[in-house]
Amino acid sequence: MSPDELREQARAFLAANDPSTLSLLDFLRARYDAGLAWVHFPVGLGGLGLARELQAVVDAELTGAPDNDPRKIGIGLGMAAPTILAFGTDEQKQRLLRPLWTGEEVWCQLFSEPGAGSDLAAAGTRAVRSERDGVAGWQVTGQKVWTSSAHTARWAILLARSDPDVPKHAGLSYFVLDMTDPGVEVRPLRQITGEAEFNEVFMTDAWLPDSDRLGEVGDGWRVAQTTLMNERVAIGGRPTPREGGMIGVVAETWRSNPDIRTPELHDRLLDLWVQAEALRLAGSRLRQQLAVGSPGPEGSAMKLAFARLSQQLSGLEVELLGEEGLRYDDWTLRRPDLVDFTGREAGYRYLRAKGNSIEGGTSEVLRNIIAERVLGLPAEARVDTKVAWKDLPR
Repeated sequence: MSPDELREQARAFLAANDPSTLSLLDFLRARYDAGLAWVHFPVGLGGLGLARELQAVVDAELTGAPDNDPRKIGIGLGMAAPTILAFGTDEQKQRLLRPLWTGEEVWCQLFSEPGAGSDLAAAGTRAVRSERDGVAGWQVTGQKVWTSSAHTARWAILLARSDPDVPKHAGLSYFVLDMTDPGVEVRPLRQITGEAEFNEVFMTDAWLPDSDRLGEVGDGWRVAQTTLMNERVAIGGRPTPREGGMIGVVAETWRSNPDIRTPELHDRLLDLWVQAEALRLAGSRLRQQLAVGSPGPEGSAMKLAFARLSQQLSGLEVELLGEEGLRYDDWTLRRPDLVDFTGREAGYRYLRAKGNSIEGGTSEVLRNIIAERVLGLPAEARVDTKVAWKDLPR
């Protein structure tokens, strides 16, 4: 299908589905069913089997139409969906992708653990084969941490240890977990902002059928890499207009406060503006590369650069505002269902940005990935990759 044909199809869809006469949910469902959700997905799964870059044609035609909120369902859109598409069965794709895209079902990610954050392959949450009412499945017990949206999620992507007798990378399996199972408990984790947008999750004999496994038993590490690579692209390479996001906020602060301007602050702002524009264009190039393949380690560089730039910009904004930038005094323990980064005060942005270099892969780990997998530098010596997980010191 040519871009012009796709453009006409999008216009015909709008003519047949007037957003002013439909609820948001009905409009999103119709868009998914028309294949205009993500055009590179297969027909029947929200797409048309086209090249990924043609999504821009659809988005341009649907500008101003109701859309889902990636701040609320970003984990589902950016991490769960591409993993389900790559490793899910036909039944899993049909059952999970539509309500994921429309936002009817929120997703969270159960990967990190108190003893396995940066070293995710050391995860110890156990998945033991079990049977319930004649249905083969798994019984899961363990603790996960830093789980954004767990308090609102219907489903979770879960990495668990199915075999402790083999090396750590080989004994993992990947599952879809129903967060309403009685064996799942979600507890808030309070952040430096006072809010609890993420949580710790305890699983005590939580049960899931084997039909909710993604990929082969013991192949969880490979499946998880698909999730992680997509996560880093979703965080660092999301499409933004020029002066979108934090750089737009800080630039407007500069323009609106002429009395705070100094040559030194001006030079810093210009430097960060150039960095933001370079990152935006690099993200656009990365998304074009994704049109012909899966995300690779390049996404780690995008996420690393995003975190550093976000922290520098939020720090500069506080300096520009002076005392006003320090006025953040709402330490109420709230549990937001989305992260509103640019719609809040400067003090919130400054505090919240501190987490950017931790979430989605710490900056230290990402530098190792870039060094080894992008630059081809020698890997650090590792002595734990051929030892059974159960024999590793903890």
